[in-house]
Amino acid sequence: MAVYALTGFSVVSLLSFGYLSWDWTKPNQVENEPVLDVKDTESRLTPRQPPHIIFILTDDQGFHDIGYHGSDIRTPALDKLAAEGVKLENYYIQPICTPSRSQLITGRYQIHTGLQHSIIRPRQPNCLPLDQVTLPQKLQEAGYATHMVGKWHLGFYKKECLPTRRGFDTYFGSLTGSVDYYTYDSCDGPGLCGYDLHEGETVAWGRGGKYSTHLYTQRVRRILATHDPRQPIFIFLSFQAVHTPLQSPKEYIYQYRDMGNVARRKYAAMVSVVDEAVRNVTYALRKYGYYQNSVIIFSTDNGGQPFSGGSNWPLRGRKGTYWEGGIRGVGFVHSPLLRHRRRVSRALVHITDWYPTLVGLAGGNITESEGLDGYNMWPTISEGKDSPRLEILHNIDPLYNHAKHGSWQEGFQIWNTAVQASIRAGDWKLLTGDPGYGDWIPPQTLASFPGSWWNLERHTDIRKSVWLFNITGDPYERYDLASQRPDVVKEMLARLAYYNRTAIPVRYPAEDPRANPELNGGAWGPWAGDDEEENWGDVYHKKSKIKKKCKLCKPRSFFRKLNTRIMSNRI
Repeated sequence: MAVYALTGFSVVSLLSFGYLSWDWTKPNQVENEPVLDVKDTESRLTPRQPPHIIFILTDDQGFHDIGYHGSDIRTPALDKLAAEGVKLENYYIQPICTPSRSQLITGRYQIHTGLQHSIIRPRQPNCLPLDQVTLPQKLQEAGYATHMVGKWHLGFYKKECLPTRRGFDTYFGSLTGSVDYYTYDSCDGPGLCGYDLHEGETVAWGRGGKYSTHLYTQRVRRILATHDPRQPIFIFLSFQAVHTPLQSPKEYIYQYRDMGNVARRKYAAMVSVVDEAVRNVTYALRKYGYYQNSVIIFSTDNGGQPFSGGSNWPLRGRKGTYWEGGIRGVGFVHSPLLRHRRRVSRALVHITDWYPTLVGLAGGNITESEGLDGYNMWPTISEGKDSPRLEILHNIDPLYNHAKHGSWQEGFQIWNTAVQASIRAGDWKLLTGDPGYGDWIPPQTLASFPGSWWNLERHTDIRKSVWLFNITGDPYERYDLASQRPDVVKEMLARLAYYNRTAIPVRYPAEDPRANPELNGGAWGPWAGDDEEENWGDVYHKKSKIKKKCKLCKPRSFFRKLNTRIMSNRI
């Protein structure tokens, strides 16, 4: 894999089965078993088999919403796992749900999968490109049992798009982006609601009433209890928490009764449920003989939404934006196999890096996976070696509303600065177009919600379309250096232009009325035949032509912009 750099830029052992003595169906069982000595020298030996991999992804958890970042939310289990492992403090994700998941599972930037614009909507005939070889498929090739539990959000309009067709032996969870935590109802507008809980490729009717974080944790514990630890296992636990709606069992809210803001109180309770869930999963790994040969990865999928209780303080911006608050994530690795533990890593790591890193750990063949944008980070994470990554393309979105004051002229005839894009290279970060709302929002303490909260978020300077930051020296993005360093701006714009030449057309088709749950037995699920052809090549280009001829461009643009703002708080 080629490394792109800018010149001059700084750039288990098996234990006896004991699951019959443990009630894994109990929703909130918490272990009291003492933690094993992480300094056990035996764990430093090369494992006799590939490691078990547990990847835990939370939804919309902000940078400030974990204990070790100074949060007012209590996360003792996560704090302990992170403290005994490696904290990733220069770790980047994507600003919304589908893009992060697609990059995790393919190891490729959005511009190389056609998912560079927004999310996959429930009624869109769209999904992760079927020609992409996914992470679980590579792990299956390496002899792994693969299981996914939780939120998918990578498309489901036909059966070929489902998790069980994309590399997972089993799947239990929800296919859309947001569901009720108890009823599993999901709505995509007034009168467009359906049930969304699936077991494999069928609807899991009759499971409502149990809180999803507990339900998903129970499923993982059951998988671990019934699997033979002598065969390597990959579990992708994709919580819907802490995404809206803000719902939590009442007993978890009481400890946050002194929080003045109701949304923050509910949100904090949801984080606490996740913390307990991770503790229970870790206990199950120990109990059933996986732990000593396991790698646990914890990651958020995007920044927090302050108006829904989240906090990215002291970072700038929020979910849905390319400011650090939208794309800099909470992440850590916990494993007895780490050579150097109990430390903080400031090496540059991106969510695409998990693909080659985990396939490499599994002993899989990564040389056949051409076009990967990720790097194998295990030597960096485990041994503290320098990161092979010098650059991150955060995204280029040609369909996002163009900035009013951007132009080719402002981009030195290299790049149209009206286009929403962002890139980091070495210490530098560049943003063009409209990067999204860019205020610094302190941890929420006000009692009223939402009301005056909207006034806390000030718009960025509408006359700007280029920002440059030395993100290493100025991680909070307070000092824009674009006018002072035009030389760096030109170099960064050239990198954007290079990446744009490698991009494929955007996959963002019109909604299909056949997706209505009323036409599919009351549940969300595949509605198109697997023999229906995909026609993605003209999607973006057709939009471009229509835009030039349409007499209703301005009102349509207004309503699309309004919808984007509304949906940024829903997705």
